[in-house]
Amino acid sequence: MRILITGATGLVGSHITQLCKEKGIAVNYLTTSKEKIKDQPQNQGFFWNPEAGEIDEACFKDINAIIHLAGASVAKRWTSSYKKEIIESRVNSAALLHRTIQNLNFKIPHFISASAIGIYSSSYEKLYFEEDTAVDDSFLGEVVVRWEKAADEFAQLGMEVSKIRIGLVLAKEGGALPKMKDPVSFNLGAAFGSGRQWQSWIHVDDLAGIFLHVLENKLPGVYNGVAPNPVTNKELMEEIAGRLDKSIWLPNIPEVALKLSLGEMSRVLLASQRVSSDKIEKAGYEFKFKNLPKALEDLL
Repeated sequence: MRILITGATGLVGSHITQLCKEKGIAVNYLTTSKEKIKDQPQNQGFFWNPEAGEIDEACFKDINAIIHLAGASVAKRWTSSYKKEIIESRVNSAALLHRTIQNLNFKIPHFISASAIGIYSSSYEKLYFEEDTAVDDSFLGEVVVRWEKAADEFAQLGMEVSKIRIGLVLAKEGGALPKMKDPVSFNLGAAFGSGRQWQSWIHVDDLAGIFLHVLENKLPGVYNGVAPNPVTNKELMEEIAGRLDKSIWLPNIPEVALKLSLGEMSRVLLASQRVSSDKIEKAGYEFKFKNLPKALEDLL
């Protein structure tokens, strides 16, 4: 099997690529940096520039599926121009793939797109499943709707479409965990806002595993990319502190302070989404890290 990955050099993409290597799955990857292009039989790089509509068409040769991860980070202040970049980096890159496949009549069976649990409304009580249709009335909700709509277009090309709604990714080398760990290391950690908001987290190895499980088992539809046991933000910070043999003694960072310093992007820290992993488990995926303490033991 050979697959094409966009965003392969990012945090999640690099773990998926490594797992593909372990499973003997060859990878073609698209990158906007020519310096990152390697030409190896099992790991071949190709240049693209979605903003300019440029793509090396050779990337599609002999591939069985596409994993689409490309998109600008949401963990930066949301200026008007950056909000536009967040959406366009996802939608325009997908459109370029779609247009090229259609124009050249490539036959590719499966399209797997990253998505996000930001589509679910903030709630302290509700448990969210993939079948829930209500959309969060926020910028993140808008992003996910347009992201998933761009993915659904590939069904018109006769492709099975899968979407993985990703939660809070925990990893050693990037994402949220190092940013949370650093202040805790100096006894300066604190919960955000009320601290009651649910954090539907996932170990990066399990997230890579879910993508490969969906790929290998040809599973269409939407799947939540979260671990089975979400925790509150307060519990998360306390577990990190305990693992580092530190304590959380400072008062919670007030919601108003986060909104003043981060603007609209503070919603990433304050939104509460308790999300179910039942569907992917019933589809046969077995988590390595079901509980937060075990995940943090591995990562910290």
